[in-house]
Amino acid sequence: MINRLPRWVLFGGAVLTFNAGMINAVGFLSFTHQGVTHLTGTTTLFGIAVGLGQRDEAGHYLALIAAFVAGATVSGILIRDSTLRLGRRYGAALLVESALLVLAVHFLQRGNAAGDYLASAACGLQNAMASTYSGAVVRTTHVSGIFTDLGIFLGHLLRRMAVDWRRIRLWGAQLLAFSGGGAVGALAFARLNYATLYLPALLTAGAGAGYGLYQTYQHVTGGKNRPPAA
Repeated sequence: MINRLPRWVLFGGAVLTFNAGMINAVGFLSFTHQGVTHLTGTTTLFGIAVGLGQRDEAGHYLALIAAFVAGATVSGILIRDSTLRLGRRYGAALLVESALLVLAVHFLQRGNAAGDYLASAACGLQNAMASTYSGAVVRTTHVSGIFTDLGIFLGHLLRRMAVDWRRIRLWGAQLLAFSGGGAVGALAFARLNYATLYLPALLTAGAGAGYGLYQTYQHVTGGKNRPPAA
């Protein structure tokens, strides 16, 4: 699958992974100290809260989960299927993500947990969009699967089995992008506080607008130099 993906998709995946690293850093540094780019920890915390009878905490974690799913649902409505095609509404999805992040800043600056829910929805939308255009080969909001796959490939390498080095380079780049995004997010948070989320919002808005312009260019030129579909 990875050999069939256009280079622009792989580059876009790295950019979105960096984006998610920044968003998650803000989530952990916020007043709720909550990761928002994936749901493994959130689901565990929800189970703990239920087990301990902590209704308010359980409601908070359930809202985060619901927001993430809602964001993924929006992506499904916009993009519709898993076929990589220039005409799909990836640009619109990126602009919606940007708007959700801007709104998240508004609520977080007022100490309102709705900001976390909006950021979680943005990440759910991004994760669903990336899974749609890459067939889940390119992960952009979490790295657990990447570390698992790297471990599997290391086992194959130790057994002297054939290894797809292109996959390893891709995963290495994404790990660097996610951790780099976290570092930039932490540095920016020290200066900008919750306004740090404006950075990934600008990044996704720029990517969405750029994609829309490129789509228009391809339409005007009759599709010459169009990236191949997977």
